Amino acid sequence: MKIKDLNKFSNAEKIALAEQLWDSVSKKDITLSEEIEKELDERILLVEEGKTEYYTWQEVKNKIDKIR
Repeated sequence: MKIKDLNKFSNAEKIALAEQLWDSVSKKDITLSEEIEKELDERILLVEEGKTEYYTWQEVKNKIDKIR
């Protein structure tokens, strides 16, 4: 199947295909470097300790617009 062939599917069918594709990826086959694992562990810890700031999508877009 080619990417252009996806245009013949409805949005619901595309979502179902994406779910099937995602589910087909074996989590056992995914390896992370020690550096990435350490970073993820640190981020999880910050969330658990309540030390993480969250932003709305609108806040993120506004920040990006200011940078440009």
